[in-house]
Amino acid sequence: MPDVEAIINENCRRGSRLADLLRRHGAQVRDKALAVADRVAHLQPDRDFLAQAAMLHDIGIVWTAAPRIHCHGAHPYVCHGVIGRHLLLQYGLTAHGWVCERHVGVGLTAEEIIARRLPLPVRDMRPVTLEEIIICYADKFFSKSGGGKAHTLDEVLADLARFGRVQADRFLGWHRQLNLDAPH
Repeated sequence: MPDVEAIINENCRRGSRLADLLRRHGAQVRDKALAVADRVAHLQPDRDFLAQAAMLHDIGIVWTAAPRIHCHGAHPYVCHGVIGRHLLLQYGLTAHGWVCERHVGVGLTAEEIIARRLPLPVRDMRPVTLEEIIICYADKFFSKSGGGKAHTLDEVLADLARFGRVQADRFLGWHRQLNLDAPH
């Protein structure tokens, strides 16, 4: 089992605003992901993996230029998933790295990367596994700059619609796939 705290501490100055933000946001996403996992227990999601990967899914932001959230690196923010994947590969965490790469937005197709001229490798970066989908889904309910309050489903869909109907529809498809409209 990876030492999540050690990985965060090795890559982000302990006690810094960025380290605190990574932990706080990661914990929010972890808790939401585990709640979703409870709802789909019959699909047997890997809860330990969900908890670890949710805490590490944004580790790549450390090397991006997003001063509003205390990131003073050199790379565009959209690159944080690819950066995180490469970083976690150095720790032998291949599956965790895929979560990093595939959680950006609601995942990106090669066609979307080309059409938007994103500074990313041109390949499919959409979530594949159940755990990747759950973490990507959970992440959309929390903004790193939003004060910690969870967004509603309608707020998430409205935010995603800014990038196109396809993104909002992809997210809504996961919502239905995970049967999250059904009563507990």
